[in-house]
Amino acid sequence: MKEKWSEKLPVVQFRIARPTDRLDKVVEFYSYGVGLKVVGRFEKHDGYDGVMLGLPEVGYHLEFTQHENGSPCPAPTEDNLLVFYIPDKDARDAIVKRLYNLGYPEVEPENPYWKKAGVTIADPDGWRIVLKNTNGIG
Repeated sequence: MKEKWSEKLPVVQFRIARPTDRLDKVVEFYSYGVGLKVVGRFEKHDGYDGVMLGLPEVGYHLEFTQHENGSPCPAPTEDNLLVFYIPDKDARDAIVKRLYNLGYPEVEPENPYWKKAGVTIADPDGWRIVLKNTNGIG
């Protein structure tokens, strides 16, 4: 049985959304490179195309949208991160290799904490992810 959300926040799904001008490249990065599953997509919805990518379920997912007239979205600081906790080092390293082969090498993290068992990589828009080889928090 799934753990329930707090009664103060009776959420059924959690989505992080952001625009891009490189939708195809971003989807390739997060689906083929990182390994997230495409859990939904839409086209020409009020001028927007979008793709949702998530873990095995749709309860937690990312959404990337692109407007037909462009969606300028400069990346924020180099310490705005999306962190993936991956217990299996070989699995983490396989993701790093796939991303490298797609043209996304490791970058130096702004905060040295992320170097401890972590690999930081910038996506096509310059937003950074960390692939951390640990069991997570808690």
